[in-house]
Formats: sequence, C-alpha cells, structure tokens
Amino acid sequence: MSTYSTQETEKTPAIHFDGVNGRLELRGKSVPEDSFKFFQPMHDWLDQYIESPAAETELNVALEYFNTSSAKVLLEVFKKMNRLHQSGKTKLTINWVYEDDDDDMLEAGQDYQSIVDIPMNFVAIDSF
Repeated sequence: MSTYSTQETEKTPAIHFDGVNGRLELRGKSVPEDSFKFFQPMHDWLDQYIESPAAETELNVALEYFNTSSAKVLLEVFKKMNRLHQSGKTKLTINWVYEDDDDDMLEAGQDYQSIVDIPMNFVAIDSF
C-alpha cells in the first residue's frame, strides 16, 4: 500500500497516510474552500487501505481548528475507521490530540467517539 500526503497550508491540514506502516495523520487547520473536493483523494485512499490494512493502524488527529464542512468529512473518516475496527483486519489506535486548554476540541473528539463508538485516546499537549 502506498502513501498519501498533502502539505499543510493556511487553510488545509497536512495529511500523511502511510499504508505500509499503518500510520495515518491529520495535522493543522482545516478550513478549505471545498472540503469535499479537498478530502476526496484521502477518502479514496482510505477505501483502498481498509481492504488491505497494515497489521496495526494508528490514526493521529491533531487539528487546531476545523470548520463545519470539515467536521462532516472527519465524521466520514471515523465511520471508515469504525468499519476497519469492526473488520478485525488490524489493531486500531486513534489518538485525538488537542491543546490542553482547548475544551471545545476535546469535546469535539469525545463527540466523535460517542457517535462511532470506537475507542480513542485523548492526548493533551501544551501547544501546536
């Protein structure tokens, strides 16, 4: 399985998905003009990855901020991770990284966890 990467910009997060090592990461801010268009290649990659994942998969979501349309995209990512988790094909770890004084981002992660019912680790950091 190949990798999928994008560079971080002022409006879009860095995405680095390494299919060989099972390391998936979203980092930065997510306020693209068209979230669905920006994230479509990532979703396509995830669909392929789910078919043949690494033995262990670690998803790290370290977003400083995301808009409403990005929130919908994130929900789809977590739904895909839920399907992957239920398939039993990989040992899945999800880390939701947030600044320790950002209660809104912590709540957002907890909301996603409750919606898709997958175990998540909540990792507080000093700053991005």
